[in-house]
Amino acid sequence: MPSYFIHTFGCQSNKSDSERIAGDYQSRGFIEAVSWQRCDELVINTCAVRQRAEDRVLGFLYNVTEYFKGSAQSRPKIILTGCMTHHGNQKLLEIMPELDEILPVNEVGFNQTAIRKDEKHAWIPISTGCNSFCTYCIVPYSRGRERSRSKEEILQEVQKLVDQNYEEITLLGMNVNSWGLEKVGIGFRKLMMRDEGFTRKDLPQNQSAYLKPKDVPPFVALLQDISKFKQIKMIRFLTSNPWDFHDELIEEIGRNKKIDRYVHLPIQSGSNEVLYRMNRGYTREKYLEIVHKLRAVDSKILLGTDIIVGFPGETDEEFQESVDLAKEIGWGVAFVAMYSPRPGTASWRIYKDDVPHKIKKQRWEILDEIINKKNLSQRPKVV
Repeated sequence: MPSYFIHTFGCQSNKSDSERIAGDYQSRGFIEAVSWQRCDELVINTCAVRQRAEDRVLGFLYNVTEYFKGSAQSRPKIILTGCMTHHGNQKLLEIMPELDEILPVNEVGFNQTAIRKDEKHAWIPISTGCNSFCTYCIVPYSRGRERSRSKEEILQEVQKLVDQNYEEITLLGMNVNSWGLEKVGIGFRKLMMRDEGFTRKDLPQNQSAYLKPKDVPPFVALLQDISKFKQIKMIRFLTSNPWDFHDELIEEIGRNKKIDRYVHLPIQSGSNEVLYRMNRGYTREKYLEIVHKLRAVDSKILLGTDIIVGFPGETDEEFQESVDLAKEIGWGVAFVAMYSPRPGTASWRIYKDDVPHKIKKQRWEILDEIINKKNLSQRPKVV
């Protein structure tokens, strides 16, 4: 029987995609190989959120090709998918001529049965793509417009997991709590693809890409429906955006103890000026308001976040605002990243990457020390 092997880089959504790619392979009669050295087809599921992520992919592909140069075994068919597909086939083949096939990440559909190795916890993607267009982010270009799965389809998947004795699930989306609210046909990408002639002021607010809930936000109603499954003991969700972290969601977290007490809520910067340049759609004050409301409904809630240091134009004073906010909030964990310009994004087009790497590294170390190393012994579980 033909065999496949999937090597995955990146976030939980990539891991979930790989489970569904595996499902597609097995539906076609393939079996999983024990290693990439012994497969007929090798899928490289890529991340492009930072240059370092892409460099790791290139390094892995180099190791693969070097291995088979001196091997009597024929090289497997190499297929690339994931967020690096935003570069387009022509450029990808220029920098990676070893590739045999490129699979756009948005063709990894919801219709494939996931092949899961964890027998207790399951990822469930509830949406794909993103409409937010934060200026630094490549996701809207690599994964396309946001598209929600139907509630019926999601609940059917939950039922199948219950039948298989799963007890924990994590709902996944690039902006998970906007599930069911995205508008169709957002034309932001056309604006962003212009080589010149636009500035930050020309960018629409990312909230304008979503409908306002008329009643209970759809995501809250989805959490309530999933919670009705008695066998499901724990529900997590990743990742949220503060500008649509509705009060109804906070209230549901407070009263519904099936929802994990760990809430991951990216801030990206503690400076309103930087948040504006990032097109994040909220302020430092709005973020603090959400934090206070969450802790008011349950003092045991643990908070995690994402922070970017060295964003274009970030001054010492603006960085200090992130430091001050970290001390005020006391996040249990933070995924701190040094800004890396992503070709095609708004920040790559309209901002100069003007913070030296040395300064970025220093700022990274400061926040990592304040948040992560300080809390190492009591770091919350992040699936």
